[in-house]
Order: sequence, then structure tokens, then C-alpha cells
Amino acid sequence: MQYQSFIKSSICFTLILALNVQATIFITPKAPKISAAAYSIVDYNSGKVIASNKQHDKRAPASLTKLMTAYVVFQLINDGRISLEEEVRISKKAWKTGGSKSFIEVGKTIKLETLLKGMIIQSGNDSAVALAEHIAGTEGTFATYMNEYARLLGMNNSRFENASGLPDDNQYTTAADMALLTIATIRDFPQFYLWYSEKEFTYHGIKQRNRNKLLWIDHTVDGLKTGFTKKAGYNLVTSAKRIDMRLISVILGSSSVNARTSQTQKILDYGFRFFETQTIKNINKEVPIASSTKDTLKVGMSKATSFTLVRGQFKFSDQVIQLDTALSAPINKGDIVGKLLIQFEGKTMVSIPLIALEDAQQAGFFSRMLKIIGF
Repeated sequence: MQYQSFIKSSICFTLILALNVQATIFITPKAPKISAAAYSIVDYNSGKVIASNKQHDKRAPASLTKLMTAYVVFQLINDGRISLEEEVRISKKAWKTGGSKSFIEVGKTIKLETLLKGMIIQSGNDSAVALAEHIAGTEGTFATYMNEYARLLGMNNSRFENASGLPDDNQYTTAADMALLTIATIRDFPQFYLWYSEKEFTYHGIKQRNRNKLLWIDHTVDGLKTGFTKKAGYNLVTSAKRIDMRLISVILGSSSVNARTSQTQKILDYGFRFFETQTIKNINKEVPIASSTKDTLKVGMSKATSFTLVRGQFKFSDQVIQLDTALSAPINKGDIVGKLLIQFEGKTMVSIPLIALEDAQQAGFFSRMLKIIGF
């Protein structure tokens, strides 16, 4: 990438990595009207909320609760505290749990993996309770795990009282929190996330279909979970990947199965059609540095960074390195020294911290004096 501009002052240094002067017009329509009590659509890689309405309003989660139950189980498997091969004895309470069922039998022992799939694919309330009791002794104690992991994930407007999602006045979540949980599930447990795309679950000779109709309608959809109670309405959390972009959709309080399906399809199509996500894996550029044994310092990023813009906008953006001050040694590797700006028509769309990629030792007194006087 060729340098187009090189500007230095006593307070700021700017290096334009790519300058696009071609004028273009971008028209991005407003998000479609979504018939639901609350919703949010978020890019998985960047975390950008593309559109939302009442995404922080607390609502009954219904069976979306099982996303949190599954996350806890996945985490404990990952930590080596339980295993998929463990045999779980089914209590009378688990067997009697109402609502959607995996049809497990009291007193029998069932492999933990089977219970997990029954809960994820078919939404078995009995499977959820059996898992909770196996791990924590009681469903109430298991809820403590759920709330602690929710806190660690930043789900600050959620509270869980049971593992199944059956009605409880003290159990609630938000569209924003469900998006956070979904992102964490896909990121932390890709091997288990695959189960959310399975269309059928069979246990004890009974075959049941996944309630997420989008798995049959849209081949880019690969999860996640439905939910319904009279209080909650019809909920649906979905993830879809098209080309290199993955979006998370959360619909809460829709009016019917068909409505939650069509509204999810509508908001996913909007997000994919009008937005795109780019990832900058790294940059490695040299910028001037004073009072050092070297004339330039290598700067870059600590990690790959993704950001979401209006589709096509990145092609016409400017990438600008802006240092907070004129750099002067000593500087340690890893020190934040400025930022990379993604600008469109003079407006900063994204700001990414830049760090020193190497140490810059301070030059000796005489060396610094010789540079000052021009030798």
C-alpha cells in the first residue's frame, strides 16, 4: 500500500495508507418494520448492532433459557468436570416436567450426550432438568451456575431461575443479552454448536423435529433456538452465514410460529443485503520516532479486528494511521501509540488501537544532541 500523504506536527502524526477520492452515493434504507416486542440483529465477528428495537427490554425467555443451560454444560465439559459419556439417572422431577419432552423415563440412566441433544434439537424440558440435577444436585443450584456465567459474558439484564425456561416471574432476558450468549456459544464451542443445525432428534423410537423452521427454508441458517410461553410469546434466536459474514438475529415476543420465522428471515435479508463485515488481520508500518537509537518505529495491531460498514463503503474508505503525539523514546513493545482510522468522506467510521511492535530505546545524550543539530 503506497503512502499518499505524510504529515507531521508537534502534536499529531498522520499517515494515510489508502486515499480514495472517487465520489459515490450509498443509499441504505431503514431497517424493515419487525412485528415483535423486541429484536436485535448483530454481526457475529464485529459485534455491530445493525438494527434493533427495545433490545434492552427485559422479557420472559421461555425455552431460549436452554441456550444458557447448554452453555454451562459445554463449559463444564470443556473444563473436564463432566463428560459426554457420563450416565445420568433420571429423577421423578425430571420425568414429570411439563411442556416439550424428550420422553425420558424415570429411574433410567441416559448418556449425557443424548440428553444434551434432546434439549438442543427437540427442546426437551425433561432433558434440561435432568442435566441440571446431574451437575448441581438441584435445578435451583444449577441456576446459580447459569447466572454466574451470564455475568461473566456481560449479560447484565438477564436472570435465570430454572434450566428449562418454564414460566417464572423472576426469570428474564433481553434481545441484546441473547445475542451476546449466541456469539459466545459459536465462538467458544464450535464443536457443540453444530448440534443446533440438526433437524431431527430420535429417542426411545420417537422422532421429533427441530422447531426452527428456518433450517428447512434457508440453507444459510445453522441454528439456534425457539421458545414459547403465553407470557413470552414466540421467540427465535437464529444465526446464518452467507459468504464470509455471519449474523445473529433475536426475535422476542412475536405473535406466532410463522411470524417469528418470517420476521427473522426479513431482518436477516436486510442485514446481509445492505451491510458487510471486513477484517484487518494486521498492519506493520514504520513511523518516525525521536530521541531513539533508530529513526522509525514499527506499529501495528495486537489482534485481528473486524468491523461492519454499509455494503461497498469499505472500498471507498481511507485508512489512516494517527498517532496521539509525536513519538519519542523510550517506548516498550505493546505500548498503545495511536490508532488506525477507517474514514469515509472525512467521517471516522472505525477506530482501532495501534501498538508498538518493538522496543525503542532512548539514544544517549550525545547522539540525541547530534540529531538535533543535524549531524
